[in-house]
Amino acid sequence: MIETVPLGEVAHVFNGKTPSKAEKRSVGHPVLKIKDVDDRGVFCGEFDSFVDDSFARRYRHKAVQTNDVLILNAAHNSDYVGSKMLQAPPEVQGSIATGEWLMARSASARLDQGYMWHWFQSPPTRDQIRGKVKGIHLYPRDVAELLIPVPGPDEQRRIAAILDKADAIRRKREQALALADDFLRSVFLEMFGDPLTNANNLPSQPLGKFGRIVTGNTPPRSDPGNFGDAIEWIKSDNVNTNEHFLTRAAEGLSDKGRTLGRIVPNGSILVTCIAGSPSSIGRAAIANRPVAFNQQINAIIPNPDVNVYFLYVQFLIGKQLVLRSSTNSMKGMISKGEFQKIKFLRPGPDEQAKFGRIFEKHLAANNRFLDQKVMANDLFAALSQRAFAGNL
Repeated sequence: MIETVPLGEVAHVFNGKTPSKAEKRSVGHPVLKIKDVDDRGVFCGEFDSFVDDSFARRYRHKAVQTNDVLILNAAHNSDYVGSKMLQAPPEVQGSIATGEWLMARSASARLDQGYMWHWFQSPPTRDQIRGKVKGIHLYPRDVAELLIPVPGPDEQRRIAAILDKADAIRRKREQALALADDFLRSVFLEMFGDPLTNANNLPSQPLGKFGRIVTGNTPPRSDPGNFGDAIEWIKSDNVNTNEHFLTRAAEGLSDKGRTLGRIVPNGSILVTCIAGSPSSIGRAAIANRPVAFNQQINAIIPNPDVNVYFLYVQFLIGKQLVLRSSTNSMKGMISKGEFQKIKFLRPGPDEQAKFGRIFEKHLAANNRFLDQKVMANDLFAALSQRAFAGNL
């Protein structure tokens, strides 16, 4: 029988420390912020926030050690709390983690750090973490209460080694997808140049000339009969830049709600124009089926002479064009009027269609990579489930 103990008995669980505005420096000792880690749990490669040595010495107990587990503990949206995790690589060794990071570090020879990392990544543990979120925060004391199975040290290392290999396969599949998208961007830039500078002096027009702009809405929630399964009701979390097409909506409208909602056809492009942070503004995805959508999103239904794939990739590469039209508030917003004024490159239909054909070939390859990624993720999840149930 494998012993199960509260995590706090075998690990230190604590928050980082966010420097005040007065304590921040342009150079000095690095600070690890949430945005320094991508959604895959990979360090982005450089720091842009620093403190002086006196701050670093004062909070040296908040300094990151290699293989520490870091978890996002606070966000504007409760669904995002706990979603980002990092196994600290050597490149972040010694940096000061901000207070938005919850940190876990083995405090006993009974717990292998690599084993603990995989335990945190396992689907059951992630579900438990989501259950511990209070409001928009995740607290160390609550995470320390989670029960972790603690087999012998040799068995922990064996489990960690198996899951390391499965995780490596999964990450290689993710890298293949990222490289494919990088290739697509390179082709666009080679054919048309950067839309931010238009160094090729291509014709450009306001988005309102590319097609019909539609802003979403929310049918009255006072009438539950407006919601059902007649049509998907897209929200900003379905406009995911990791997917070229809208992800499946969790909520839908009824036939009655459909008459009150805003609906766009297959081939439309949906763009997030109201979000919890300015960096989320401008995310785009293609609708590959008719959908309704909420007021955080503007959609464009392209004219017949506009290639949807050309326009979509321009949103990906030219996101800053959209961001420039956003308000400077904490959340950020672009009205329909401002959205349709944004100027995009407008080469001839033949050039757009040529790029569209390249995109279609990219999609075929991308679908193969996605299938491989799903298989790798399923394998990792199954092994992880078995490992911490004592069946690996």
